[in-house]
Amino acid sequence: MHLRSLSLLPSALLLCAFVALSAQTNKPTADSGVVLKASARAVAVDVVVTHGNDEPVTTLRKEDFQIYEDGKPQSIDFFEEHTVHNLPGALPSLPKMPPDVYTNVPVVPTDDAVNVLLLDSLNTEKQDQVYMHKQILDFLRHMQPNTRAAIFTLGSKLRFIQGFTSDSSALVAALNDKNNGFSVEKNTAYKSLSDKADDAADIAKLSAMLGGRPDAGIVSLSQADADFANYQYGDRAMMTLEALNYLARYLGGIPGRKNLIWFATSYPVTIFPSAQQSQTMNQLRVLASSVRSTADLLTVAKVAVYPINAQGMMVEHGMEADNPGQGSMGGIAAYGQDAVERADTIAAMNQLAADTGGKAFYNTNDINGALNHAINDGAHYYSIVYTPTNKKLDGKYRRIEVKLTDSHYKLSYRRGYNADDTTSQAQNPDSQKPGPQKPEPDPLRPLLMRGLPSATQLLYAVRVVPASPQPAPDAKIAGKNPALTGAVTRYSVDFFIRWTDVDFTPGAGDTHLGKIQLGLMAYDRSGKAVNWLGATQQMQLQPTVYAAIQKSGVPAHMEIDLPNTDVFLETGVYDWGSNKAGTLEIPLHPAPAQSAATPPAATLPDKSGQPPPKMY
Repeated sequence: MHLRSLSLLPSALLLCAFVALSAQTNKPTADSGVVLKASARAVAVDVVVTHGNDEPVTTLRKEDFQIYEDGKPQSIDFFEEHTVHNLPGALPSLPKMPPDVYTNVPVVPTDDAVNVLLLDSLNTEKQDQVYMHKQILDFLRHMQPNTRAAIFTLGSKLRFIQGFTSDSSALVAALNDKNNGFSVEKNTAYKSLSDKADDAADIAKLSAMLGGRPDAGIVSLSQADADFANYQYGDRAMMTLEALNYLARYLGGIPGRKNLIWFATSYPVTIFPSAQQSQTMNQLRVLASSVRSTADLLTVAKVAVYPINAQGMMVEHGMEADNPGQGSMGGIAAYGQDAVERADTIAAMNQLAADTGGKAFYNTNDINGALNHAINDGAHYYSIVYTPTNKKLDGKYRRIEVKLTDSHYKLSYRRGYNADDTTSQAQNPDSQKPGPQKPEPDPLRPLLMRGLPSATQLLYAVRVVPASPQPAPDAKIAGKNPALTGAVTRYSVDFFIRWTDVDFTPGAGDTHLGKIQLGLMAYDRSGKAVNWLGATQQMQLQPTVYAAIQKSGVPAHMEIDLPNTDVFLETGVYDWGSNKAGTLEIPLHPAPAQSAATPPAATLPDKSGQPPPKMY
C-alpha cells in the first residue's frame, strides 16, 4: 500500500466520488467541525426543552440559556434551534458512482435528527420478546406519516435490518423477515427472574431435606449459581457495549442528533459509571476501556438513548401462580431478588437516558405511546457549543449543567463527557513507557467482520477492479492467507478518502503528518475468511501535495488475490490521529440468483474461539 501520485487517478472518478463525500458537509450547523470529540476544544450539547405536558418549547434565545462545566460558567460560542419537519418524499440520493466505484457515504434524511430502533433480545426475557415484537409491529403499521427510522436487532449477533425510510410497509416486512429480522429466542447468556426463582426453590428444597440445617454443599451450590449468573451478566454487558460501539461508528458520519430507541428487559451497561459502579463492573469482568471507548463514541456521534422497557408493566414475579410462594424460602428469595432487579433496571434506564440526553420509559403497556413520545421528544432541540475554560485533556469526567432563566421548563441533555485524548499514544499507553513496546492494537480487525453495518465516521470512495495485467500463474499470492489455493483473480483496490476526516498535524519544513490504516477482509458466502490484507500508511506531505489532496482527497492503493467465486470484500480505513473509522462491504461477482441473499451477521464477540485472522 502506498500514496499514489494524484495525477494517476482518473479526474472524473475523483470528482464524482468527492461530490458525494462533500454532500454531508454542505449544511452549516453545529455538526460542521465543532461537535464534541475527544481531541477537540469545543463541546456541543443538545438540549430538549419541554413544558409540563411534554410539549416542546420553541423560539428560545441564546440569552435564555446558561451552561456550566464542573460548576463553572461557560461562554456560549454557538447556538441554534432545530426542528425536524419529517418532510415527505424520498431520501436524497447520492450522485451516481462510476462503474466499480463504491462509497460508505450514508443516505440519510435531511432533517436535524434521525431515529434508530434497537430491538434487543440479548437482554430481554423470552416472554417479553413476544410482547415487544407485537407492540413494535403495531407502531410501524400505524406510525405517523413521513416518520423515518432505521432498525437494528441484537441477539447473539448484531443485525442491520433496515436503513432509514418512512415506508411503513418496508419496515414491517424487514422486521418480519425470518432471514433478516427479529425472532424470539432463548438466549443462554440471559438468566431471567423466573430462572432465578427456580434456582432458589431448588436450593430451598435441598435445605428442607436436611431439616433446614446449613450445609456446606448447599452453600457451595448457591455461591456457584451466583458466580455463574455474574459471569453471564458480564458477558452480556461486554456484548452490549460492543454492539453500541458498532452502532456509534455507523451513526458517526450522519449529521445531527441521533435518537437511539432501545427496547430491552434489562440494561447491563453504564456509559458514565460512578466509582462504585466501576468497581462492580470490574468484578463482573467488564473492561473499563470498553466502557470508556463506547462512551466517547456515543458522545462524538451525538447519540441520545431512549430506553423503553420491553416488559411493559413491571410485574412482581413473586406473585405469579407458578412461584413457590412468599412464605417459602425459595419464594422469599425470588421475591426479594425481583424487587431489587426492578429497582436496578429503572435506575439503569434513568442513568442511561440522563447521561446521553434521552428519556426512559418503563411501567407502561403503551409501547406505541412511548415510541411516539421518544421520536417527538428528539424532534425539537437546541444546540449549544462552548469552549471549556478547563482545557486539560486529563481523561476525567466533566459534569455539564444547563439552566434556563425560566425554571418552569424541563430540560434533557447530555450530563457530561470524558476529557479524553484519543491520539495513538492514548490508544496504546504502553507506547509511552520505556523499554520493549507492545505492538499497537489492530483497530480495524473487529470492524471488518461480515454483516456489520458500515462505519461512517470517516468517509471514502473505493474502486475495486481486476488488476491489469494479471500476474503470472506462479506469482506470489497477494494477501496474508497462506492456504489460498486454486484459481484466483488479483484485484486493484483504490481508496479516495475525504481529507477532512484525516487528522493532519504540522511537520518540519511546512509539511503535514498523518497516519492511516487500511484493511481488506474477503469472505465467501458461508462467512469463511478467504483472504485478508492490511497496512499502515505514514504520510509526510509536502505543501504542494497537501494542497492537492484538499481538492481530491487522500489516495491509497492495495492489491489482493481473491478466488473466482462469490466473494464479499470488507474494506476499511482508520485514522490514528482522530480515532475515526470507515468501513464498507463490496460484493464481487455474486451469482445472479443469490445476489439478494442476506449476509450473515457478525457475532459479538466470536464465541467459536477462532478470532478473525491477523491482517498484518
